[in-house]
Parts: sequence; structure tokens; C-alpha cells
Amino acid sequence: MESDRWAHTAQLLRTRLVRRIMDAGMLRDPAWRAAFEQVPRHVFVPYYYRPYPGGRGWDRLSEDDPDPRRRVRWLSGAYDDIPLVTKVHEGVLVSSSSQPSLMAAMLEALDMREGQTVLEIGTGTGYNAALLAHRLGGHAVSTVDLDEEITEAAREHLATAGFGAWAEGPGRVTVLTGDGALGCHERAPFDRIMATCELSSVPGAWLRQCQPGGMVLAPIADGLVALRVADATYAEGRFLSTPAYFVSLRGQGAPQRPAPAPEPVGAGGANERVRGTHTPPWVLDDDVFRFVLALAAGELDVNWAFGGRGVALTAPDGCAARAQRDGTVLVIGPRDLWALVEETYDLWRRERYPERERFGVTIAGSRQWAWLDTPDGPHTWPLR
Repeated sequence: MESDRWAHTAQLLRTRLVRRIMDAGMLRDPAWRAAFEQVPRHVFVPYYYRPYPGGRGWDRLSEDDPDPRRRVRWLSGAYDDIPLVTKVHEGVLVSSSSQPSLMAAMLEALDMREGQTVLEIGTGTGYNAALLAHRLGGHAVSTVDLDEEITEAAREHLATAGFGAWAEGPGRVTVLTGDGALGCHERAPFDRIMATCELSSVPGAWLRQCQPGGMVLAPIADGLVALRVADATYAEGRFLSTPAYFVSLRGQGAPQRPAPAPEPVGAGGANERVRGTHTPPWVLDDDVFRFVLALAAGELDVNWAFGGRGVALTAPDGCAARAQRDGTVLVIGPRDLWALVEETYDLWRRERYPERERFGVTIAGSRQWAWLDTPDGPHTWPLR
């Protein structure tokens, strides 16, 4: 399955990785544990990028680096329990290999059995598809990505690892280049559809291509929701406990986010105002609160600034807010983003700081909404 050059060391590193994932409470299913023990992650990441300190670009580590010390760093890093950036375009992350412990949590949440089929949206390196193929057989696994460069590399990786188109036994993973938001009509229906890319809402094609009683597992608002599909128009489910950070779904079929508004006018202009607040910026340190805020307010870019004295929020429509620790807030644009933080924080406190598992999503026809505790309760938010 893998080159003898790295086989022994890689096996030791995989054993260490699996032990760490198990210590975190995952890989309870022996079949998934065997997949992580036997599928060589380094084959799927022959190179990857690590950020330089201070955001000064990316350091490329690779199997063929002329420096033997850097080759050792590459191999060891391939089995760290961290996401690995595998494609960067003009300094922006485009594709990555997800954190193995997160992958383990997602795969176990699928609750799959032999004989079932799965569609993966977001092929990445092909490593996740290989884990699925090890568990189910490659004939049961389809994976789709918008980027032809990504799918071509994934085919090569899968072939090297023994799951290519001409492989015997568990091989023959189907890798397709296309718009993942449209699913894969030609191989539908599927028992499971899993996305490894962030969504603002669930594409309708996925429900139509999922078997009744099946599941759609998708990242929304930096959380993971497991939706049980009743039919082509209705699905419902709750969020898992784990956070999940992925690159956004791309393609014409993806839910469209609002276009950025024109730049706000300068300081003192009609689109800028200063006010006070009793909600401290540090509430955004809590990843569960940020999850609830994302459900309530949609996509927001959160950045600490001012030497740690405050936080800056920016929305896709160009609105922004800057809150300082002294209680001063600068609001930019027609929407008051900090008011959304205040409202969400008040709710979060009243409800005694609910964890992710108390939240869920319902899809009913053209409507999709997130909710706290019950779909028809007082706290619901439309998915955009």
C-alpha cells in the first residue's frame, strides 16, 4: 500500500496518532480504528504548507525536499493531529487535509454499515475517501470536488494507496470533478452524504439524492449537523459537540452570500458612529458563543486587534464593528453588528450557556432554519 522508503516509520507514527485520537474518546468502532491504523496519510500529503510566524507567508514541506531534516519534519507533520494546508492561491488557503481527530468524529457520526453508499462533497487530498473505502469498499464511495487539479491529485494519491480506479478488492473509489452543491445525480441515491466544506445552508440536491432514512452530515456555522432525511424535501437533526472549521463550499450551486457593499465612508462620516456597550469583547473568545452568533448573524470575520484591547467584526455585506475593552464600540455601515453580539449574548446567558448539542437544523421544502432545543420553539434563525 505504501512505499518501503517510509513504511516502518510511518506505521509507528500512525500508531501514535491513533492512540492520541482514542485518548480523546474517538475511534471506538474497531473498523474505523483499523482504517486509521492502515491508511497512510503521508501518501495523500506529499507536500503541505505551514504558516510562517506572524503571517509572513507559507513554508512548503515535502517528501522530496533536498534537506533530510526537512523531510523528517514533513513525515512527522503528516501524522500530527492537525489540519494540513495543501493548496494556496495568492496567499489564500484553498484546500487542506482535515484534522484527523475531526475526521474520526465525522466518520463515526455517519453510523455506516457494510453495503451502504456515501457521497463526499469536497475531495481534498483523497485521504478521507480512502478511509471510507477501507471501511466500506471503494465501490461504495464517491467523492466530488470543483477543482480539477485537486481531483486529479486525489486520484493519484488513491492509486498509490491502493484505492485507485484499477485496484482490486476494496479499490475503485469514484472521483468526480464537478459542482459539489449539485451532488452526484448519476450515482444517486446515497445512504450518506458528508460535506468537508463550510455551508451557509444545505443544497436541495443533497436531500433529493439521499435515501429516505439516510443522513446528511454538514458543517454549518463552524459546527457539524447530522440531518436525518425523511424524503426529498424534509430533513432534521442536531449538531454534534465538536467544532468544525472548513473552507467554504464553492460552485454555482452553492448558497450565494451577499456581495460586499461599497467601502464605508471615512471616520466621522454618516456610516460610522460610536456608542457604549456592557457586553465585553472577550465573549468572542468562547468558540461555542461564536457558533451561536454565526447561527444568529450569519458569516462574520472575527479578528482580535488593538494590541489585545478589543475585537473587530466584519460581515460579507461590508458592515463592521470594533469593540474595545473599555466599553467603546465603533459601528460601521447601516447594520449594527455589535447589537447582534449583545442580543446573542443575552440569549446565551438566559439559556444558561447552551452547548452545541442543544441546537439543531430543520429543512422543510424551501425553508431551512436553525433552532435551540426544538424546531418550533421561541429561538429560531433562518439559514441563508
